[in-house]
This record gives sequence, C-alpha cells and structure tokens, in this order.
Amino acid sequence: MLNQDRQAPSRDGLVMPFPVKAGATIHAGALVVLDGGYAKPGAKADGLVFVGRAQRRADNAGGADGAVKVVVQRKRVFRWKNSAGGGKVAQADVGGAAYIADDETVTKTAAGASKAGTVLAVDDDGVWVE
Repeated sequence: MLNQDRQAPSRDGLVMPFPVKAGATIHAGALVVLDGGYAKPGAKADGLVFVGRAQRRADNAGGADGAVKVVVQRKRVFRWKNSAGGGKVAQADVGGAAYIADDETVTKTAAGASKAGTVLAVDDDGVWVE
C-alpha cells in the first residue's frame, strides 16, 4: 500500500509483445489468442482470450512455452473473414458478439468458441470487429 506518491510505469497498450505457446507458429495478420497465458493462432475453442492481430510472423514450432514472442496490435477495429452457412455474420448482428472460428475467420455461433469482440460492421469483404 502506498504511503507516498509514485509514478507507475505505463504503456499505451496499442502494441504488446506476448510469449508464444510451445509448438505454435503465428502468421502475420493472424487473429491471436492466449491459451494459458501463451499466444497462439486463433482457433474455435472455449476459454481462449482474444488479444489482437499479429504484426509479424512468430515461429515457435520447435521451442518451449515463451521461447519466442509475437508482437500484437491491440485495441483496434479489425476486419476478419466471415463464416459461411449458419454462422455467417449478418447486418442484423451488428452490435452483437463475434466469436473465433479460426485465425482469420469470425462467426456468430457461440457454441464451443471464444469471443473475438463486438461486431461494428459487415461488408462484402468481411466483418469489422472491435
């Protein structure tokens, strides 16, 4: 507990490095999630935490947890590919949640998936997610 003033270190949080999970390769532009605190490419699974988009490739295919870091751009609105079929995000879904289908695709289907963020727009090229 403080008993005098102090300057707490800060970052803008827009770009952050995350340690990469053992055996994972994250491609530049991929949707990045944390699994047990380590970064890996987005995948359809419960319990993953979306952190942003990889700025460049990070290859930890042969390394232990945290042997490599990935630089992730955070706190932006990203356009991801839209799912097909029943999971396809539509204009009526704007304002609702988008869920991770894989490292470049979002879906409106929550079952067995982790949340990517909020749908802000849908266009012919994909889904804009905050």
